[in-house]
Amino acid sequence: MMDLLTTAFFAILAAGFLVGIVVGLTGMGGGALMTPALIFLGVGDAATVVTADLTAAAVYKTGGAVVHQREGTPNLTLAKWLIIGSVPTALLGPYLVSWMTEDTDELNRVLKLCIGFALLLAALTYALRLWINLRRVRAGKHEENDNPKIRIVPTLLVGAVGGLLVGITSVGSGSVIMICLLMLYPGLSAAKLVGTDLVQAVPLVLAAALSNIALHGLDWGVLIPLLIGSVPGTILGARLAPRVKQSFIRRGIVVVLTMSGVALLDKAGWAPLGAGEDETSPLLIAVVGLVMVFLVPLVWGVIRRTQGMPMFGSPTVAELEDPSYRPGIVGMKKI
Repeated sequence: MMDLLTTAFFAILAAGFLVGIVVGLTGMGGGALMTPALIFLGVGDAATVVTADLTAAAVYKTGGAVVHQREGTPNLTLAKWLIIGSVPTALLGPYLVSWMTEDTDELNRVLKLCIGFALLLAALTYALRLWINLRRVRAGKHEENDNPKIRIVPTLLVGAVGGLLVGITSVGSGSVIMICLLMLYPGLSAAKLVGTDLVQAVPLVLAAALSNIALHGLDWGVLIPLLIGSVPGTILGARLAPRVKQSFIRRGIVVVLTMSGVALLDKAGWAPLGAGEDETSPLLIAVVGLVMVFLVPLVWGVIRRTQGMPMFGSPTVAELEDPSYRPGIVGMKKI
């Protein structure tokens, strides 16, 4: 046991706790934040980090799914078709990457590339989700339908693509799949959307974790502190959520996801950005972060103006995330 209590142990525990707080505050998938955090800490190669993150996610997502199931929030029929589509590709994903090369260093590089692009996709899909919700509010109507007719083929495709993405990178179960559900079934309430996503995510991340464990093994030195840190962090974040302004946190996550994605592509030696691990460009990442800090609010304000709204003010980002939100009379006059 004492062999586990190293500097890396406490670094992973701290990272798990901090990311857990963000997950509890926002409900966003932890893989998009945890995987790059562990890679940048240097606690293992990309395959080791992905495997540990998926295994930890299988544990804490199960707890969340049980809570939602007891409250009756998931749409189990929809979750069933997502699972049918996602589990086979989640099992296959890690093997597809490993078949590309038998060289460990090259595998690590390919995984970093995949994770980097997946993080940029997660940031883009989150921004897309806000835009869809903004258009809903602008239209002034939203008919809730928690039991929609299931569109089987599109739902299977969403599950298949999401499963492949999660199996390879551990990113996507709480971000990419969520936006696809919102687009396919816009009438789902917030509770149904989150509950359904959590229920389908449990067998998805479990299948992805088992496939990665079979292929790469499991590093308990990474998993144990990750679980110890992330579970109480998620609980604390959930309790703090009502007291914290969501708009700044969620915009900050888009910035962090973009910076992390660019940094991983740089570390992987993606030609437009860098030449690999030894020639990374911290200045480039810092510039990307600064540009995003100023650009995100400006672009969001311009998008609001195109919808006939003032650049800033209500509806806030947090209000847009709530499908039951309705602008009041004063808000409608502003619109």
